[in-house]
Amino acid sequence: MIIVTGGAGFIGSNLVKGLNERGCTDVLVVDDLTDGTKFRNIVDCEISDYLDKDDFLARVERRDNFGGSVEALFHQGACSKTTEWDGRYMMKVNYEYTKTLFHYCQERDIPFIYASSASVYGAGPHYIEEPRYEAPLNVYGYSKYLFDQYLRRYLGKLTAQVVGLRYFNVYGPNEQHKGGMASVAYHFFHQIRETGRVRLFEGSDGYGPGEQRRDFIHVDDVVALNLWFFDHPDRSGIFNAGTGKARTFNDVARAVIAWNGGGEIEYIPFPAHLVGRYQSFTEADLTRLRAAGYDREFISIEEGVPRYMEELAKRS
Repeated sequence: MIIVTGGAGFIGSNLVKGLNERGCTDVLVVDDLTDGTKFRNIVDCEISDYLDKDDFLARVERRDNFGGSVEALFHQGACSKTTEWDGRYMMKVNYEYTKTLFHYCQERDIPFIYASSASVYGAGPHYIEEPRYEAPLNVYGYSKYLFDQYLRRYLGKLTAQVVGLRYFNVYGPNEQHKGGMASVAYHFFHQIRETGRVRLFEGSDGYGPGEQRRDFIHVDDVVALNLWFFDHPDRSGIFNAGTGKARTFNDVARAVIAWNGGGEIEYIPFPAHLVGRYQSFTEADLTRLRAAGYDREFISIEEGVPRYMEELAKRS
């Protein structure tokens, strides 16, 4: 059996689909379905069981062996809302929960592949998996950063594989439940369908209107990365999960407009509440990932955005 926490969420549900495509259907999905609309993300998946995240944690704390045949635990569950400032909640859900699962897996020699985040780097400009480059701008980033720091104390003396993947700007199917935290590609799709234009921030941090740059990675690439590490249990550590190529928000907007067959870009004032808390540039350094042996090329904006737009169009 394989366990996927956050399995009804954005990345988790795509990972479950990826496992199904490999013929793996003995999958335990763990999630919080308070937002019941998330069921749509896994309605077409084949799974063996479902557990609420709190019930799952209680069983882990009791040292339940879940039948004694857990092949791996993909920990994708988290509060990923970067505008959430309840630090007690964030640390409990993201940091303490992850620590508990980590130790459980180490005790039982279970590979543990978890979601870290590029938010640990803060404003950059260097995105290299080393502490000297890490300075998160919000408590979400800090919760991810702190577990990465915690893990580093154990590297070199692990009993089973542990991989932290620092996700950059992920986009693709099954993110509709994320609201304001969904990707810009998702929001651009709805904006252009409704108004014929997409909205971008004016310039900030020395960048012109819409010229802020992020490392946009399609969720299919994120799934491929997770499964590659699953296939290579001898690899452990913290790795960037981006394409290695920063692209502008204008690039994404233009790809959406081209797919739509027309449209305009509207630039809106940069929000005051994001000043000093916004990453105007991100770009994954892939040196460590490539050295680990991952040599697959990543999906470009020009390929990935139209593919995603077609998927959204089918569902709308």
